[in-house]
Amino acid sequence: SETKTFTVTALLQLVDEGKVGLDDPIDDYVRGVPNGEKITLRHLAEMRSGLFPYTADPDFVHDLLSAPKRPFNPWEVLSYGYRHPNTFAPGATFQYSNSNLVLLGLVVEKVTGKRLADVIHEKVVRPAGLRHTFLPEGAEFPEPHAQGYTDQTLTGAVANATDWNPSWAWAAGGMISDLQDLRRWAPVLATGKLLSAETQAQRLKVLPTGFPGTDYGLGILRTNGWIGHNGSLPGYETVTVYLPSQKATLVLILNTDSLVDGQEPSTLVARAVTSVVTPDNVYAGGITPRDKS
Repeated sequence: SETKTFTVTALLQLVDEGKVGLDDPIDDYVRGVPNGEKITLRHLAEMRSGLFPYTADPDFVHDLLSAPKRPFNPWEVLSYGYRHPNTFAPGATFQYSNSNLVLLGLVVEKVTGKRLADVIHEKVVRPAGLRHTFLPEGAEFPEPHAQGYTDQTLTGAVANATDWNPSWAWAAGGMISDLQDLRRWAPVLATGKLLSAETQAQRLKVLPTGFPGTDYGLGILRTNGWIGHNGSLPGYETVTVYLPSQKATLVLILNTDSLVDGQEPSTLVARAVTSVVTPDNVYAGGITPRDKS
Protein backbone atom coordinates (compact mmCIF):
# COMPACT_ATOMS: atom_id res chain seq x y z
CA SER A 1 0.00 0.00 0.00
CA GLU A 2 2.98 2.34 0.14
CA THR A 3 2.49 2.36 -3.62
CA LYS A 4 -0.40 4.72 -2.90
CA THR A 5 2.05 7.44 -1.89
CA PHE A 6 3.71 7.22 -5.33
CA THR A 7 0.48 7.05 -7.32
CA VAL A 8 -1.02 10.04 -5.50
CA THR A 9 2.23 12.00 -5.84
CA ALA A 10 2.03 11.48 -9.61
CA LEU A 11 -1.60 12.65 -9.55
CA LEU A 12 -0.77 15.73 -7.47
CA GLN A 13 2.00 16.65 -9.88
CA LEU A 14 -0.69 16.76 -12.58
CA VAL A 15 -2.65 19.07 -10.27
CA ASP A 16 0.39 21.33 -10.05
CA GLU A 17 0.66 21.27 -13.86
CA GLY A 18 -2.98 22.31 -14.19
CA LYS A 19 -3.90 19.11 -16.02
CA VAL A 20 -6.38 17.79 -13.43
CA GLY A 21 -8.33 19.24 -10.53
CA LEU A 22 -8.82 17.51 -7.21
CA ASP A 23 -12.51 18.32 -7.31
CA ASP A 24 -13.02 16.97 -10.83
CA PRO A 25 -15.45 14.03 -10.91
CA ILE A 26 -13.91 10.69 -11.82
CA ASP A 27 -16.51 10.53 -14.61
CA ASP A 28 -14.45 13.15 -16.47
CA TYR A 29 -11.66 10.61 -16.89
CA VAL A 30 -13.03 7.09 -16.35
CA ARG A 31 -16.50 6.00 -17.44
CA GLY A 32 -18.65 3.42 -15.74
CA VAL A 33 -17.77 4.19 -12.12
CA PRO A 34 -20.83 3.83 -9.87
CA ASN A 35 -21.87 7.36 -8.85
CA GLY A 36 -18.88 8.57 -10.84
CA GLU A 37 -20.44 11.95 -11.59
CA LYS A 38 -20.36 12.78 -7.87
CA ILE A 39 -17.15 11.07 -6.74
CA THR A 40 -14.16 13.40 -7.11
CA LEU A 41 -10.46 12.69 -7.39
CA ARG A 42 -10.13 14.14 -3.89
CA HIS A 43 -12.70 11.66 -2.55
CA LEU A 44 -10.69 8.82 -4.10
CA ALA A 45 -7.33 10.00 -2.76
CA GLU A 46 -8.63 10.54 0.78
CA MET A 47 -10.52 7.20 0.87
CA ARG A 48 -13.94 8.79 1.08
CA SER A 49 -15.53 7.76 -2.23
CA GLY A 50 -17.96 5.15 -0.94
CA LEU A 51 -16.88 2.68 -3.63
CA PHE A 52 -16.97 -0.91 -2.44
CA PRO A 53 -13.40 -2.27 -2.01
CA TYR A 54 -12.83 -4.98 -4.61
CA THR A 55 -10.53 -6.80 -2.19
CA ALA A 56 -13.51 -7.37 0.13
CA ASP A 57 -15.45 -9.21 -2.56
CA PRO A 58 -15.57 -12.95 -1.70
CA ASP A 59 -15.21 -13.99 -5.35
CA PHE A 60 -12.09 -11.86 -5.73
CA VAL A 61 -10.54 -13.38 -2.60
CA HIS A 62 -11.35 -16.87 -3.85
CA ASP A 63 -10.04 -16.20 -7.35
CA LEU A 64 -6.80 -14.66 -6.06
CA LEU A 65 -6.07 -17.33 -3.47
CA SER A 66 -7.01 -20.16 -5.86
CA ALA A 67 -4.37 -19.01 -8.37
CA PRO A 68 -2.12 -16.46 -6.66
CA LYS A 69 0.38 -16.38 -9.54
CA ARG A 70 -2.21 -15.34 -12.15
CA PRO A 71 -2.21 -11.80 -13.57
CA PHE A 72 -5.02 -9.31 -13.06
CA ASN A 73 -5.64 -6.06 -14.96
CA PRO A 74 -7.10 -2.88 -13.44
CA TRP A 75 -10.50 -3.13 -15.15
CA GLU A 76 -10.82 -6.74 -14.02
CA VAL A 77 -10.23 -6.02 -10.35
CA LEU A 78 -12.54 -3.00 -10.40
CA SER A 79 -15.34 -5.17 -11.76
CA TYR A 80 -15.36 -7.21 -8.54
CA GLY A 81 -16.12 -4.08 -6.55
CA TYR A 82 -18.70 -2.79 -9.01
CA ARG A 83 -20.87 -5.83 -8.26
CA HIS A 84 -21.73 -4.26 -4.92
CA PRO A 85 -23.64 -1.05 -4.15
CA ASN A 86 -21.63 1.91 -2.95
CA THR A 87 -21.29 1.88 0.82
CA PHE A 88 -21.98 5.58 1.49
CA ALA A 89 -22.34 8.98 -0.19
CA PRO A 90 -19.08 10.57 -1.40
CA GLY A 91 -17.26 12.36 1.43
CA ALA A 92 -19.50 10.98 4.18
CA THR A 93 -16.88 8.93 6.00
CA PHE A 94 -13.58 7.04 5.70
CA GLN A 95 -13.30 3.58 4.19
CA TYR A 96 -9.99 2.16 3.00
CA SER A 97 -10.48 0.90 -0.55
CA ASN A 98 -7.96 -0.15 -3.17
CA SER A 99 -10.62 0.55 -5.79
CA ASN A 100 -9.97 4.26 -5.23
CA LEU A 101 -6.29 4.03 -6.09
CA VAL A 102 -6.71 1.79 -9.09
CA LEU A 103 -9.00 4.47 -10.51
CA LEU A 104 -6.44 7.19 -9.79
CA GLY A 105 -3.83 5.11 -11.60
CA LEU A 106 -6.13 5.01 -14.62
CA VAL A 107 -6.56 8.80 -14.38
CA VAL A 108 -2.78 9.30 -14.48
CA GLU A 109 -2.54 7.06 -17.54
CA LYS A 110 -5.47 8.79 -19.30
CA VAL A 111 -4.09 12.30 -18.76
CA THR A 112 -0.44 11.54 -19.56
CA GLY A 113 -0.97 8.99 -22.31
CA LYS A 114 1.71 6.84 -20.67
CA ARG A 115 1.85 3.69 -18.58
CA LEU A 116 1.56 4.40 -14.87
CA ALA A 117 4.84 2.58 -14.26
CA ASP A 118 6.63 4.93 -16.66
CA VAL A 119 5.06 8.07 -15.17
CA ILE A 120 6.00 7.06 -11.64
CA HIS A 121 9.55 6.26 -12.74
CA GLU A 122 10.06 9.49 -14.71
CA LYS A 123 8.23 11.95 -12.47
CA VAL A 124 8.53 10.48 -8.97
CA VAL A 125 11.12 7.75 -8.52
CA ARG A 126 13.96 9.29 -10.50
CA PRO A 127 13.56 12.89 -9.18
CA ALA A 128 13.47 11.47 -5.63
CA GLY A 129 16.83 9.77 -6.23
CA LEU A 130 15.49 6.24 -5.79
CA ARG A 131 17.43 3.47 -7.51
CA HIS A 132 15.65 0.26 -6.62
CA THR A 133 11.96 1.20 -6.71
CA PHE A 134 9.57 0.29 -9.53
CA LEU A 135 6.08 -0.87 -10.44
CA PRO A 136 6.47 -4.36 -11.97
CA GLU A 137 4.55 -5.62 -14.97
CA GLY A 138 4.05 -9.04 -13.42
CA ALA A 139 5.70 -11.10 -10.71
CA GLU A 140 9.32 -10.07 -11.36
CA PHE A 141 11.26 -9.66 -8.11
CA PRO A 142 14.95 -8.65 -8.25
CA GLU A 143 17.45 -10.84 -6.41
CA PRO A 144 18.29 -10.97 -3.61
CA HIS A 145 15.01 -10.85 -1.73
CA ALA A 146 13.50 -12.30 1.40
CA GLN A 147 10.96 -15.10 1.28
CA GLY A 148 7.50 -13.89 2.34
CA TYR A 149 5.04 -15.92 4.40
CA THR A 150 1.29 -15.53 4.78
CA ASP A 151 -1.69 -17.27 6.33
CA GLN A 152 -4.03 -15.63 3.81
CA THR A 153 -4.74 -18.91 2.07
CA LEU A 154 -7.88 -20.87 1.29
CA THR A 155 -7.14 -23.25 4.17
CA GLY A 156 -5.61 -20.76 6.58
CA ALA A 157 -2.33 -22.68 6.54
CA VAL A 158 0.90 -20.67 6.28
CA ALA A 159 2.29 -20.53 2.73
CA ASN A 160 5.28 -19.05 0.95
CA ALA A 161 3.90 -16.10 -1.03
CA THR A 162 7.20 -14.86 -2.47
CA ASP A 163 6.32 -15.59 -6.09
CA TRP A 164 2.67 -14.54 -5.94
CA ASN A 165 1.75 -12.01 -8.61
CA PRO A 166 1.04 -8.53 -7.16
CA SER A 167 -0.62 -7.23 -10.34
CA TRP A 168 -4.03 -7.33 -8.60
CA ALA A 169 -2.83 -4.42 -6.42
CA TRP A 170 -1.26 -2.32 -9.23
CA ALA A 171 -1.58 1.42 -8.42
CA ALA A 172 -2.80 0.57 -4.92
CA GLY A 173 -0.03 -1.77 -3.79
CA GLY A 174 2.06 -3.40 -6.51
CA MET A 175 5.40 -1.59 -6.21
CA ILE A 176 8.74 -3.03 -5.08
CA SER A 177 11.42 -1.13 -3.20
CA ASP A 178 14.19 -1.63 -0.66
CA LEU A 179 15.22 -0.29 2.73
CA GLN A 180 17.54 2.49 1.55
CA ASP A 181 15.13 3.79 -1.10
CA LEU A 182 12.26 3.91 1.38
CA ARG A 183 14.52 5.68 3.88
CA ARG A 184 15.15 8.34 1.23
CA TRP A 185 11.49 8.46 0.19
CA ALA A 186 10.04 9.10 3.67
CA PRO A 187 11.23 12.74 4.05
CA VAL A 188 10.65 13.50 0.35
CA LEU A 189 7.03 12.43 0.75
CA ALA A 190 6.40 14.06 4.12
CA THR A 191 7.96 17.43 3.22
CA GLY A 192 6.48 17.63 -0.28
CA LYS A 193 9.77 17.94 -2.11
CA LEU A 194 8.20 16.98 -5.45
CA LEU A 195 5.10 19.18 -5.09
CA SER A 196 4.21 22.84 -4.70
CA ALA A 197 3.74 24.06 -1.14
CA GLU A 198 0.04 24.65 -1.82
CA THR A 199 -0.55 21.14 -3.13
CA GLN A 200 1.43 19.58 -0.29
CA ALA A 201 -0.74 21.51 2.17
CA GLN A 202 -3.80 20.00 0.48
CA ARG A 203 -2.24 16.56 0.77
CA LEU A 204 -1.62 16.93 4.49
CA LYS A 205 -5.14 18.16 5.27
CA VAL A 206 -5.98 15.01 7.21
CA LEU A 207 -9.39 13.76 8.31
CA PRO A 208 -10.37 11.17 10.95
CA THR A 209 -10.22 7.50 10.00
CA GLY A 210 -11.88 5.94 13.02
CA PHE A 211 -8.53 4.34 13.91
CA PRO A 212 -7.33 5.94 17.19
CA GLY A 213 -4.36 8.28 16.71
CA THR A 214 -4.30 7.95 12.92
CA ASP A 215 -5.77 10.38 10.36
CA TYR A 216 -5.64 10.27 6.56
CA GLY A 217 -4.95 12.92 3.93
CA LEU A 218 -4.46 12.46 0.18
CA GLY A 219 -2.78 9.07 -0.08
CA ILE A 220 -0.91 9.68 3.15
CA LEU A 221 -1.46 9.07 6.86
CA ARG A 222 -0.53 10.95 10.02
CA THR A 223 -0.15 8.88 13.16
CA ASN A 224 0.86 10.65 16.38
CA GLY A 225 3.08 13.07 14.44
CA TRP A 226 4.57 10.52 12.02
CA ILE A 227 3.72 11.11 8.34
CA GLY A 228 3.84 8.45 5.64
CA HIS A 229 2.14 5.13 4.99
CA ASN A 230 2.15 1.46 5.87
CA GLY A 231 1.70 -1.44 3.49
CA SER A 232 0.63 -5.06 3.57
CA LEU A 233 0.04 -7.80 1.04
CA PRO A 234 0.34 -11.56 1.37
CA GLY A 235 3.88 -12.32 2.57
CA TYR A 236 5.16 -8.85 3.36
CA GLU A 237 4.50 -5.73 5.45
CA THR A 238 6.15 -2.31 5.54
CA VAL A 239 6.04 0.99 7.38
CA THR A 240 7.67 4.14 5.97
CA VAL A 241 7.13 7.28 8.05
CA TYR A 242 8.84 10.57 8.88
CA LEU A 243 8.60 12.65 12.06
CA PRO A 244 9.20 16.31 11.09
CA SER A 245 9.61 17.54 14.68
CA GLN A 246 12.61 15.25 15.18
CA LYS A 247 13.69 14.89 11.54
CA ALA A 248 13.45 11.17 12.22
CA THR A 249 12.75 8.43 9.68
CA LEU A 250 11.39 4.97 10.44
CA VAL A 251 11.35 2.22 7.83
CA LEU A 252 10.32 -1.35 8.57
CA ILE A 253 10.20 -4.27 6.15
CA LEU A 254 8.82 -7.57 7.44
CA ASN A 255 8.48 -10.88 5.60
CA THR A 256 5.12 -11.90 6.99
CA ASP A 257 1.65 -10.39 7.19
CA SER A 258 0.24 -12.99 9.60
CA LEU A 259 -1.60 -11.24 12.41
CA VAL A 260 -0.45 -11.45 16.01
CA ASP A 261 -3.34 -11.32 18.48
CA GLY A 262 -5.40 -9.67 15.77
CA GLN A 263 -2.84 -6.96 14.99
CA GLU A 264 -0.53 -6.44 12.04
CA PRO A 265 3.08 -7.34 12.91
CA SER A 266 4.38 -4.13 11.33
CA THR A 267 2.22 -2.07 13.69
CA LEU A 268 3.49 -3.96 16.71
CA VAL A 269 7.14 -3.54 15.71
CA ALA A 270 6.69 0.16 14.85
CA ARG A 271 5.05 0.80 18.21
CA ALA A 272 7.82 -1.03 20.06
CA VAL A 273 10.58 0.91 18.28
CA THR A 274 8.97 4.33 18.62
CA SER A 275 8.10 3.79 22.27
CA VAL A 276 11.86 3.66 22.85
CA VAL A 277 13.29 6.18 20.37
CA THR A 278 10.43 8.74 20.25
CA PRO A 279 8.33 8.12 23.38
CA ASP A 280 6.38 11.35 22.86
CA ASN A 281 5.40 10.16 19.36
CA VAL A 282 4.53 6.49 19.49
CA TYR A 283 3.32 5.05 16.19
CA ALA A 284 -0.40 4.40 16.64
CA GLY A 285 -0.96 2.14 13.68
CA GLY A 286 -1.87 1.95 10.02
CA ILE A 287 -5.29 1.84 8.46
CA THR A 288 -4.99 -1.10 6.09
CA PRO A 289 -7.75 -3.69 6.68
CA ARG A 290 -7.18 -7.41 7.04
CA ASP A 291 -8.51 -8.04 3.53
CA LYS A 292 -5.84 -7.50 0.89
CA SER A 293 -4.24 -4.07 1.15
